[in-house]
Amino acid sequence: MFDQFLWVTLPYIVLTIFIGGHIYRYQNDQFGWTSKSSELLEKKLLRLGSNLFHWGIIFVFGGHVMGLLIPIGVYERMSVSEHQYHMIALIGGIPAGIAATIGIFILLYRRMTVRRLIATSTKGDWVSLICLLIVILSGMSATFSNIDSQGFDYRTTIGPWLRGILTFRADPSLLIDVPVWFKIHVLAVFGLVAAWPFTRLVHVFSVPVRYLTRSYVIYRKRRPMNEDL
Repeated sequence: MFDQFLWVTLPYIVLTIFIGGHIYRYQNDQFGWTSKSSELLEKKLLRLGSNLFHWGIIFVFGGHVMGLLIPIGVYERMSVSEHQYHMIALIGGIPAGIAATIGIFILLYRRMTVRRLIATSTKGDWVSLICLLIVILSGMSATFSNIDSQGFDYRTTIGPWLRGILTFRADPSLLIDVPVWFKIHVLAVFGLVAAWPFTRLVHVFSVPVRYLTRSYVIYRKRRPMNEDL
């Protein structure tokens, strides 16, 4: 019953909060739907930490899509062996994870040491940073615990379980023998996803598509007064 709740019921509760929370937030707080840029308060640490975190997390996310959402049969048809996939995942995933880790630590340090940021930070700012930190650290722990070429293959367990969640055919038995670090990482992601709609992370879905079709903004150079005389 506990496994049923943890790996079947809880994911759907989290997804309900994630989807419903975004709908509620968009309907009632459109002016707060923003990343709340703090560049004017501090630039140096933000530039370094933000670039490391965002580039790292983009590649980490891409690796998760390749490993969890793409069935293992696709790689087998492409003649990619388990060892080859494992090495590709490590070579690409570890540098990206390290970059994201350093970036999130810099952003957290910045948030804790710059007095103007401390004064303007909200509870949502702290929640988003701490949740991201836990997710990244638990993910890196799972990665380094599985660095052996003969390590655990999540494509045959966590991958089918996740796809089962998305297709409403979840099988909790797939996670029984999953190493504890991977389970901690999955639970940490649950916490992040549940908190997502109520933090600045909603800006991820604010892709500025309208900028591609809107009219040009025309700027004119202001001439000195003596040129008009």
